Amino acid sequence: MLDDPASWITGIVKGFIASPENTLEKWGDEPAWGEPIVGFSSGADPLYDFYKRDIGPFYVSPLEFISHTHPDDEFKAEGLTVISWILPQTEATKRDHRAETHFPSERWARSRVMGEKVNVKIRTHVVDRLGEQGVKAVAPMLSPLWRGETSPKYGYASTWSERHAAYAAGLGTFGLSDGLITPVGKAMRAGSVVADLYIEPSLRPYTDHHAYCLFYSEGTCGKCMERCPIGAITPEGHNKNLCSKYESMTHRYVPRHFGFDGYGCGFCQTGVPCESGIPRSMKKK
Repeated sequence: MLDDPASWITGIVKGFIASPENTLEKWGDEPAWGEPIVGFSSGADPLYDFYKRDIGPFYVSPLEFISHTHPDDEFKAEGLTVISWILPQTEATKRDHRAETHFPSERWARSRVMGEKVNVKIRTHVVDRLGEQGVKAVAPMLSPLWRGETSPKYGYASTWSERHAAYAAGLGTFGLSDGLITPVGKAMRAGSVVADLYIEPSLRPYTDHHAYCLFYSEGTCGKCMERCPIGAITPEGHNKNLCSKYESMTHRYVPRHFGFDGYGCGFCQTGVPCESGIPRSMKKK
């Protein structure tokens, strides 16, 4: 591992997704996710300090997370690596959800619930495998420091954002709907682990946090506005309160129609040019 920790960790994440643990728990244990991509950012990346200033002082840094988890150890931010991964929706899930207009497809709702169970297992698995190598680590989303908060600037927020960590790791930029547009698309979920291990940070091939969104970069597209069933996405951005109200409503729809306790939206992630990758210019068309 110590010779090439980046490849070793990438193999762990990809190996887990290739295992029977990756399941929607139906249709012969159909996989919840496609092949992931993995990136790395430094615990001392200035972006983490920026998030604390921009989102709110409640935002917890990688150093604070790992220090809380391992209080008897001393850590330095520059010695930490934030491991981030993107779990793309499968073609079957995207196909089903693309055909819907008002309520989530069963596969999409399962990916939100059973798929996130897989993501939790990956976080735990990566922390455990690092521990076997004597490396202290923590998954921020599984830490007692993680909680929902209200940002004076952005409204609903939390003490850690998987998408913001992925942005720092060069894995994607934000769109009009606030979703992260990645090389494997916006139809995805993200995860992360903070490790006391130095790994060269991944290339961040952008400086604009909206670089991959055609609406911001070219003034074109806006398909996510058309896809939103409740009008929560406008040229002014994403209305989180409206979005949350719609998701709450689906928490009644999914059990009634699919027979399990679930919910989901994600219409802005399918049937759009950024569904499965970084979109090509619409101006050239």
